[in-house]
Amino acid sequence: MKVAEKILEQLGGQKFIAMTGANHFVADGNTLRMALPKNASKANRLYITLDATDTYTMHFFKYTAGHLNKKTFAWIEDKTVEVRTDSGVFCDSLQAIFTEVTGMYTHL
Repeated sequence: MKVAEKILEQLGGQKFIAMTGANHFVADGNTLRMALPKNASKANRLYITLDATDTYTMHFFKYTAGHLNKKTFAWIEDKTVEVRTDSGVFCDSLQAIFTEVTGMYTHL
């Protein structure tokens, strides 16, 4: 939990949440997962993982949940479309890369 809290703090904390509208935060070991609102990149999910080299990997992607087709009653599987992945990101570059990819500012 402490790693995810630190990642969120480096993104800007409560100011980041207020400015971007990101929600559904999940702490998963060394990873902070979040859902993103509509943005320029069309990514709706972001995973930020702390690597062993003390850098971060930012994984932006679009996720569509599986559902039942109402006409054919066939199950349509989950779909994940890769938008962008950056490895070796230092903590002072997290906000800049987020803004570059999504077009959303993280602070005033």
